[in-house]
Amino acid sequence: MDTKTIHDLIQSGIPDAEIHVEGADGVHFEARVVSPVFAGKLPLARHRLVYATLGAHMGNAIHALSLRTLTPEEALKG
Repeated sequence: MDTKTIHDLIQSGIPDAEIHVEGADGVHFEARVVSPVFAGKLPLARHRLVYATLGAHMGNAIHALSLRTLTPEEALKG
């Protein structure tokens, strides 16, 4: 697994998202996902939306994924 594939999978499920993925070892990754779809959702619901885009890769090709999920307004605040 690589960062581009993870980016593309998330993008296919959340098309309006701004996504940045890091992870040099091929199994542990960090992703920052900014999308208006997260508005009004608690962090767990936001993470579930992202995990759904990755499907069976989670726990298999992707051993660990640290997520930071933000609305565009939250991202502007820092």
